[in-house]
Amino acid sequence: MPSVYFLCNSNRGKSQMAEALARKHAPEWETYSAGVKVTKSGAEGEVNQESVEALAEVGADMTHGQAEAVDPQLLRSVDHVVIVGGAELDWPEDATGKLERWEVSEPVDQDIHGMERMRIIRDEIDAHVRGLVGK
Repeated sequence: MPSVYFLCNSNRGKSQMAEALARKHAPEWETYSAGVKVTKSGAEGEVNQESVEALAEVGADMTHGQAEAVDPQLLRSVDHVVIVGGAELDWPEDATGKLERWEVSEPVDQDIHGMERMRIIRDEIDAHVRGLVGK
C-alpha cells in the first residue's frame, strides 16, 4: 500500500485538498499532509472553507483537517512526497521516497476569485492526484 505525504506552505488549502482527493481516489493508500511553514500542529488556523466546499462538490472530504507541521520521520519514510505549489523544502539525505512537485496555477493572477478560483485549483490538483494514482 503506497504512502504519500502532500506538502504546501500552510497546510490550510492545497496539500489538504490533495490528501482528501487521494483518499477519495485511492482509499487504500496511506495519505498525509502538512505545511512547511507551520510551526506548531493545530495552532495555525483552520483549513480554507472554500477548499472544503469545493471538495464537497466532488465528493471529497477535508472537513476534519487542521494545519499540521511537517513530521521529519514521516518525511523520511513515505513512498512519495509531493510538494503542491511553490513551497520550499529541505530534502533529508536519508529520505527513502520519491520527491515531486506539482505546479498549480493561481487564478487570482487572472482576477479569478472565490469559489470559481477554488474550483480551478481543485480540478488541477485532482488531475495530478489521478495521475499519481494511475502510476
